[in-house]
Amino acid sequence: MQFTPKEIDGNVMVIEVDGGLDASNADAFTRDVIGMVEGGVSRLIIDCRHLTSLSSVGVGALIRLHKRAATQGGDVKLCSVPGIVMQVLSLMRMDRVFEIYPDLGRARLAFREGP
Repeated sequence: MQFTPKEIDGNVMVIEVDGGLDASNADAFTRDVIGMVEGGVSRLIIDCRHLTSLSSVGVGALIRLHKRAATQGGDVKLCSVPGIVMQVLSLMRMDRVFEIYPDLGRARLAFREGP
């Protein structure tokens, strides 16, 4: 799995994820992204359009990231989630934890609109 951070709108970070998020890479992903959150970027959009698989360990990594961002006054939103990954999120009821948007533009707007 690879991820590419891209800052937009000054205080919102878009992270494009490519590949699968599972036990082999979840710790590194969490460590690197939480480092960004602790560095002051607590409003994150995870762009999942190239996410090919998501294991329970990967879901755990997203939850840890969500909790850390919340402690910093931020939030994590998901966008462009492919069908198979959305099925995993729905089965685990993560669609109740994360705000999920059909595309990056709508996720950006959600941060602009506020709570």
